[in-house]
Amino acid sequence: MKLMSKTTQILTIVASVAALVLFFFTFATVVSLNGQTLELTGAQMAWKGDVQIATGETVELARSTDVWFCFILTALAAVFAALTFKFKGMRYASPAFSLGAGIYMLVIACSSPVNFVDIHTIDHVYKWGSIAYGFAVWGVTIALLAAAVLGIAYLLISDKIEVNEGKGKKYTIPQRVVRFFKDYKSEVKKIVWPSAKSVAKNTFIVLIMCLIIGAFIWLIDFGLSKLLELIF
Repeated sequence: MKLMSKTTQILTIVASVAALVLFFFTFATVVSLNGQTLELTGAQMAWKGDVQIATGETVELARSTDVWFCFILTALAAVFAALTFKFKGMRYASPAFSLGAGIYMLVIACSSPVNFVDIHTIDHVYKWGSIAYGFAVWGVTIALLAAAVLGIAYLLISDKIEVNEGKGKKYTIPQRVVRFFKDYKSEVKKIVWPSAKSVAKNTFIVLIMCLIIGAFIWLIDFGLSKLLELIF
């Protein structure tokens, strides 16, 4: 089991780093009306990268906030995955960031690339005809989701090892989750629900009080406004 734990830990790091590296590959390919192509990496889209177009001009792209956010989450996931060798608490952070970034990238991959590529800057000097995603978009998505799954597996396996080696009665994470819902169910059964008559009575009282307070505030506002009119 320890070998399995170490394997999933290493694979989590590999998948996270692979997702980060893929940001430096082609995320989108822009095809102009005259058939020329322009390839944009994820890093260029995230960090206002300069790109050289066919005319020889250099164009500074506007930042894609969504791609930038995914890049930051991916970098944090890779850092936290590496830190699991030193700090056990990072076992929780690594899959959480990987899963968040993976879901976000999945939304980007399933959406139109026009929503994430700075076409206005490109169109100013480079009339585009179509935009298509590169392989790296789905590569990052798959790598991040794989890192999340592996990270969760590593968390559960390492937690199981600690419970088996620990002294006294301890529970694994799945056991703690089941225990929580059992306790929650028993506490819900202790709730005393009010009768329909009591609910109707309390609702009526609340509505009457709201009307009284509303009327009182209106009278104060009306009186102050008239007073100000007399003064000014």
